[in-house]
Amino acid sequence: MLVQAEAQHRGHAIIEQVFAELIDGPLAHLPSGRFNANNAWLACAAIAHNLTRAAATLAGRPHHTARAATIRRHLINVAARITSHARQIIIHLPQHWPWQHNWRRLFTTVHAPPT
Repeated sequence: MLVQAEAQHRGHAIIEQVFAELIDGPLAHLPSGRFNANNAWLACAAIAHNLTRAAATLAGRPHHTARAATIRRHLINVAARITSHARQIIIHLPQHWPWQHNWRRLFTTVHAPPT
């Protein structure tokens, strides 16, 4: 009985965190007064949330439990410089950036070479 109650409580805590992230972020703009606009905005918010959570999971240990704002600040909003040399695109990340290893892990996982 206690195990079931704890599992239900943990599940409730996870969904409450998801709702809080969505309300603090993209759902702060709802309602707009138009059903179709609200429907499209909600679909885009759900897609963005799922992609952010997937990126955080692929990035590694410190980010897979982080809030969406932290993930955006650490992994998405990166002040990088893109250059090209010998027909190759080169990404110059900030030096001494604490999340560089996690960002590179995410990048290499998503852009794995074709088989």
